[in-house]
Amino acid sequence: MLANYGYKDGSGEYFITVDTEKCNGCGDCVEACPAKVLEVIEDQYDPIEGDMIASVTDAHRKKIKYSCGPGKPVSNRPPLPCMAACAQDAITHSW
Repeated sequence: MLANYGYKDGSGEYFITVDTEKCNGCGDCVEACPAKVLEVIEDQYDPIEGDMIASVTDAHRKKIKYSCGPGKPVSNRPPLPCMAACAQDAITHSW
């Protein structure tokens, strides 16, 4: 399942998507994020109790554009730190 965190406004769609089937809850993305946008929580989308996944914190869900904006790559720069840290390729950004 794809869990989308963020919002859509007049200037575009700003979402961080976590593929809950790929994410293993390791927390590497949390440590790599300079803006502290991510956290590891119990997987609400999987019926198996105790599984953990990455999620966007409540404090950042309505301001993803501004929280992640300074780290967004321009043209040929490397991906965002959270995406680069995810060995499972479970994190994507919509903008």
